[in-house]
Amino acid sequence: MPKDIWKQFGNNKLSHSAADYLMTIKELLLDQGYTRVADVAKRFNITRGSCCISLKPLKKRSLVVEDQNKFLQLSDEGERLVDMVARNAERLEAMFHEILGVDQEQAAVGACKIEHLLSIPTSMCLAVFIDYIKSDRVPVQALRKDMRSHFTTCTHGSENCPICNNVCCLKDAQVDTE
Repeated sequence: MPKDIWKQFGNNKLSHSAADYLMTIKELLLDQGYTRVADVAKRFNITRGSCCISLKPLKKRSLVVEDQNKFLQLSDEGERLVDMVARNAERLEAMFHEILGVDQEQAAVGACKIEHLLSIPTSMCLAVFIDYIKSDRVPVQALRKDMRSHFTTCTHGSENCPICNNVCCLKDAQVDTE
């Protein structure tokens, strides 16, 4: 893996903040039927001025549209990105909680941190994987059971653990092993 792969984060269509703004606009539109800068600012507990500054690049990219009455709407592309991020969040949270057994709250936090970073091909592969691993197929059930047993075998001796590899990953983990 190249050492400068982190530079690809700049190529993402959305930053975490941009995704939050778009999702908030959509939520407000669904909740109250309209959205203004003041509504978004109130939701984030920031000033209208700060909100305007944050919305400016989204407007420039035509993801958010403001009409003559100062009401905000999502463009078709903005709507598409919000839907993609929401699906990614659902998929990631399902994988973390339902498949890997991560505590529900921690699964939601983890999903929120990376939901906007997944590429469309990765998201689609994740959806197929989750669908498969949640199936009732006998080999899949055996795999899930066997996988969960690995969490209970860790002795927190990180120097001898193939999972931890010198840094114990499970000592503070909130993982459901049943």
